[in-house]
Amino acid sequence: MPILEMKVPSPGESISEVEIAAWLVSDGDYVFKDQTIAEVDSDKATLELPAEMAGVITLKAEEGDVVAVGAVVCLIDTDSEAPADAAPPAAVPAATPAAAKPAPAPAPVEAPSSAPVEASHATGHPSPAARKLMDENGLQVGQVAGTGPGGRVLKQDVIRAMAAGIPQPQLPGSGWSGSREVRREKMSMLRRKVAERLVGVKNETAMLTTFNEVDMKPIMDLRKRYKDKFKEQHGVGLGFMGFFTKAVTSALELYPAVNAMMDGKEMVMHDYADIGIAVSSPKGLMVPVVRNAESMSLDQIEGEIKRLAIRARDGQITVDEMTGGTFTITNGGVFGSMLSTPIINPPQSAILGMHNIVERPVAINGKVEVRPIMYVALSYDHRIIDGKESVSFLVAVKEMLENPERMLFGSKDPMEVLLGL
Repeated sequence: MPILEMKVPSPGESISEVEIAAWLVSDGDYVFKDQTIAEVDSDKATLELPAEMAGVITLKAEEGDVVAVGAVVCLIDTDSEAPADAAPPAAVPAATPAAAKPAPAPAPVEAPSSAPVEASHATGHPSPAARKLMDENGLQVGQVAGTGPGGRVLKQDVIRAMAAGIPQPQLPGSGWSGSREVRREKMSMLRRKVAERLVGVKNETAMLTTFNEVDMKPIMDLRKRYKDKFKEQHGVGLGFMGFFTKAVTSALELYPAVNAMMDGKEMVMHDYADIGIAVSSPKGLMVPVVRNAESMSLDQIEGEIKRLAIRARDGQITVDEMTGGTFTITNGGVFGSMLSTPIINPPQSAILGMHNIVERPVAINGKVEVRPIMYVALSYDHRIIDGKESVSFLVAVKEMLENPERMLFGSKDPMEVLLGL
């Protein structure tokens, strides 16, 4: 009888092993071709593993196992016939909109399937796909019963529970039970790799941080004046990140060492600017890269950032889209951060940290005025970037943001360009 061996595909050239994050099917289930059967973690991203053929599946690896790329993780008996009540996975979400009317119908599905499940470390814990769907709909752990292996909450469980109706979550702070129970949760391969890289940066680089402040009024006035027309014409919003990316690429042209990296006893200089933009995703912080940002217009930058952020949020970001950056921008201000010292994203040599915008009293032409001020921070590797270059780079970014027209003229005053000075 034909048995198909499913092997772990290579997520990227530098990745030799992955971790089975979650099985989305159980041993002995009938699976359809292209159905997502598992989620695997590499040290850079979470990937979905689709079934190569239809048939009955036999699992050869457990959740949490680290397996080599090319190793067999399951077998599929392609001679098996689909059960009469089996339906392709695409039919599950399709029933969700119509399920609002017969709400009680899905409820019995969870009760019998959850009863025989033995309690384990996975009980009640959502898979990455289920966690993403729960976060998007404001659901808390414990509101959805799991029917996956060991009681794990699957994406299908969340869909069924939402169709059946879920009680409103309690107010923040009211979920404490008074228990002094301690839980241990295994870190994902991605989180472990991030931890190793961050410790490595602290130990292997001479990292320093310089700070400055930016008067955001010119940018905010510009956005207020043109944001509607910009979105109407280009189909994307006019955000702060586009302006910061343009300012950074102009400043990198003036101070190329900030765009360089160390390789042994050599400095690798880049005649282009591939800007990493840190974005939040269900799996944590990811840094997709905007390629050749130095040659892109503002609307192209905003469109590319939006595209990459959506892919990261939906778990579709690829390893290639997150590698090869020459400089990184991170925005802690969206979470309320006033000031921080961002950690360099290796092997890069510098990172710019944006923060929240707060109205502060400042001196303008000898008078005190209230202006929207943002603190910015540049962390850099002092081994190849001198203090003068780092400070001058950050000042150049500040000046271009406070005088947006300078982004068009290489940080020079437009009148100087007009006069040929």
